[in-house]
Amino acid sequence: MAVTPGLNLMDQVKQGVEILRKGGLVVYPTDTVYGLGASAFMEKAVERVYEAKGRPRPMALPVLVAEKEDLEKLAAGVPDLAWRLAERFLPGPLTLVLRRSSLLPSIVSGGGDTVALRIPNHPVPIALIRGLGAPIIGTSANLTGMPSPLIADEACRQMGGRVDFIIDGGRCPGGLESTVVDVTGPVPRIVREGAISRKSIEEVCDSALA
Repeated sequence: MAVTPGLNLMDQVKQGVEILRKGGLVVYPTDTVYGLGASAFMEKAVERVYEAKGRPRPMALPVLVAEKEDLEKLAAGVPDLAWRLAERFLPGPLTLVLRRSSLLPSIVSGGGDTVALRIPNHPVPIALIRGLGAPIIGTSANLTGMPSPLIADEACRQMGGRVDFIIDGGRCPGGLESTVVDVTGPVPRIVREGAISRKSIEEVCDSALA
């Protein structure tokens, strides 16, 4: 698949929503890199994401939501600390690891009982989520082990024959990945330090991290 010419960004988003509703795969720009999306509620669509990336099944896939309130729907309980972190850093480069709600198929979590949730600070994925009325997968639009694409043409070179639609939203800013914080235990744990520093997380937690 090539990047679709001639459509403005709004029309591309509308087409993307229709494809997601049918269980399709859509590449879209985010506040970091280009992402590969599918409805997180459609198990067969999520299976296609794993296949398209060549991603091992035990590796969980991150999920993007549009509103802070959606965290409560997709997690089996949201600790007070998670809410404090969300209020401070979301939308933005923070991913929260929470206990997975039964609303999400286990394939999203690689068969595990947790889920990684984020609200991107970019209008395109937010519009896709709101238009679909469901969360979307938020993994990068690259083959496993290859560089994450910053422009639509790069995403097309890697994923063109494996996805149904590519939204060209211009160049993504790139930079550091999101910081991933696991808040499922009694002490929060930084899984990956990225754009948000450990010190900044600790300031919200009022304590040291695991």
